[in-house]
Amino acid sequence: MKLVYPAIFTPCKEKEGYTVVVPDLPGCVSEGDSLADAIDMGVDAASGWILGELEDGNDIPAASEYKDITPDTADSFVNLLVLDMESYAEKYGSKAVRKNITIPAWLNAYGEKNHLNFSKILQDALLSMTQKVRN
Repeated sequence: MKLVYPAIFTPCKEKEGYTVVVPDLPGCVSEGDSLADAIDMGVDAASGWILGELEDGNDIPAASEYKDITPDTADSFVNLLVLDMESYAEKYGSKAVRKNITIPAWLNAYGEKNHLNFSKILQDALLSMTQKVRN
């Protein structure tokens, strides 16, 4: 699942770099030593914020329209952050939830005979469904 959120970039006054604020994600603030670093850090902070909400079973806020975000200062600007939540969750996600499922005996026998990972198959199917809903 890929998400796009607008972020406000403000040059730091005390040192080189930028502060990044994602207005749609309360408290999501980061900074970087250069613009490229600030973008990476903003993506990391926003992805972590979203992953935490998803792992806790919460809804995530919808992203505002780019044109609706107004920077507070004249030297600030708005840029979009692209979040690849599948890659981020695969790398940093740690919370797992155990689920019991019921399947027909013949399907279980087939899966065991073919050494199928039922958890992986279910995860892939659910991720596929979330992508269809978002698109």
